[in-house]
Amino acid sequence: MRGDAALPSEPPAGANAGQTRCIIPGTAEAVRELLQSLVSGPLGRALSPEQVSNLEIVLAEVLNNVVEHAYAAFPGRVCVTLRREGADLRCEVCDQGAAMPGLDLPAGRQADLAEIADLPEGGFGWFLIRSLTQDLSYRRDNGVNHLSFLLPARQLPH
Repeated sequence: MRGDAALPSEPPAGANAGQTRCIIPGTAEAVRELLQSLVSGPLGRALSPEQVSNLEIVLAEVLNNVVEHAYAAFPGRVCVTLRREGADLRCEVCDQGAAMPGLDLPAGRQADLAEIADLPEGGFGWFLIRSLTQDLSYRRDNGVNHLSFLLPARQLPH
């Protein structure tokens, strides 16, 4: 494991019952397994169908970015914390991989339809993440990346 700081391994003392914390290897297989367990488990059953769909899309994009980019040069683990805030869902993803370029989130612009044929693999991930979340933020502390966002209970206007 790189870095001086460690990923959290246990929920903090006094964590409420509406919180889920998972630590997984930074691999595509572990991401798929986590998404499946969240969607089909108690959390998925407690959310609206729209929130489940949005959670699956956003976490898939975020976690696959961690696997493909943050851990491109070395292996590591990813911590995902999900906490209910009323009807909304607060999410935090932490990893010890490479920092975001410029220590900032990508813009995530929507591509014009004319550009789709010329896009490299991907290209829509950050646009989807920004479209489906609120309060999106990123910071890096002591070698640990922290990405947090809110998944609202209702669809956001575009």
